[in-house]
Amino acid sequence: MARNAFAAMLEDVRAPVERDPAARGYLDVLLSYPGWRALAVHRVAHALYRARVPLLPRYIASLSRAWTGIEIDPGATIGCGIFIDHGMGVVIGETAEIGDGCTIYQGVTLGGTSLQRTKRHPTLGRNVTIGSGAAVIGAITVGDGAKIGANSVVVKDVPPNATVVGVPGRVVLQDGKPVAPLDARPRLDLPDPVAPLFAQMAERIAELEARLDELERKNAPSSV
Repeated sequence: MARNAFAAMLEDVRAPVERDPAARGYLDVLLSYPGWRALAVHRVAHALYRARVPLLPRYIASLSRAWTGIEIDPGATIGCGIFIDHGMGVVIGETAEIGDGCTIYQGVTLGGTSLQRTKRHPTLGRNVTIGSGAAVIGAITVGDGAKIGANSVVVKDVPPNATVVGVPGRVVLQDGKPVAPLDARPRLDLPDPVAPLFAQMAERIAELEARLDELERKNAPSSV
């Protein structure tokens, strides 16, 4: 257990150094990155959770949340080389699963939609990137290499190597190629139901103006 946890911690330290231009080396990450601290504490809490130690895993997780601003349930399964950038407001639920190499930005929620004690949180594949403020909700799967745009809300499975944006989230890129939006599909030419009404109104207005001109001519004073 310990060897695997420590190996994962080392990968977690390496991830910001490789992916964050602001990182000034391993010591900088160890001292200054709340995402790394939250992951390190989680790996200890998760080991205790798997060992069925009562109360202590959740207590440790609550201390980590107060320390880092990142809430990770001790039951969440998290792979190696995870980078939680900035991290404030990140919430990762109990049955969430995160594959190796994922990047998660601040304000992300991996949330559940069920009150049952079952799988209710997302599963992220390898090398998934989730932008700031995004919410990935429910027991859905996000495929390897997928990207979730900032502030998107994803409630359906995402295929590998897809880019998803919007509320609700929709795939806009697949394997780097644009995906045609739904409103770009061919449509039938339907008649405008308002056009006949406007035509009748215009005809009636013209008729009334002609009668008004005729009345004005009849009532005009005759010249002496």
